[in-house]
Amino acid sequence: MKRPGGLVALAFGVLLAVPAAAAAAPPQNLNLKIDGIGTVSAPLQIVLLLTLLTFLPAILMTMTSFTRIVIVFHFLRQALGTQDMPSNQILIGLALFLTLFIMAPVTDQINTLAVQPALAGKIDLSQAIAAATPPLRTFMLKQTREKDLALFVNLSHSPRPATPADLSLRVVIPAYIISELKTGFQMGFFLFVPFLLIDLVVSTTLLSMGMLQLPPAMISLPFKILLFVMIDGWNLVVGSVVRSFF
Repeated sequence: MKRPGGLVALAFGVLLAVPAAAAAAPPQNLNLKIDGIGTVSAPLQIVLLLTLLTFLPAILMTMTSFTRIVIVFHFLRQALGTQDMPSNQILIGLALFLTLFIMAPVTDQINTLAVQPALAGKIDLSQAIAAATPPLRTFMLKQTREKDLALFVNLSHSPRPATPADLSLRVVIPAYIISELKTGFQMGFFLFVPFLLIDLVVSTTLLSMGMLQLPPAMISLPFKILLFVMIDGWNLVVGSVVRSFF
């Protein structure tokens, strides 16, 4: 098991699981010591935490469900043709909350296996890192295609793993990312098809009527919005994206 990958997994668990645990438990149950966790001093822990915080955007965008959700939302807005509505802030905010919802089982496991025992002084930092890695790796492997894993195993010149647990995070993470990109683009394509049909029908109708100066997008936009509202599109899209992870 690679230590850098384990640090990423532990950071992911700490940053997402500790706030929830702190909100749910009284302060005295956290058992935070002035001299730090295990054998690592408090000043060194602060430096380590601040360093890991710089990787938080990359962790959030690449090692969670965030990538697929944002890609699907982008394709949906492009298919609707609504320009900047909903805005990027709204879509990213919704994607963040959906990511927290989807990743909750993983963060709960990391919190139970690594974060809380480390805060209680039952295990040291290296043991917490080792305990935090398997839940995150299991989640990513569940969403990763074997072809993508084989690609990075070959590129890293690593020996063929006997079990998924033998895969290093430096192989799993990039394989997971390109698998998520492909899945997001596939879902985006299927979102495009019905709205594309509306555009084709409107364009053909305007052409047959000789209304060449009237932009087809101006006429098709209300029909696409009406269709999306009538079928309760946000419910269907969000439900489909969330269910695709389980």
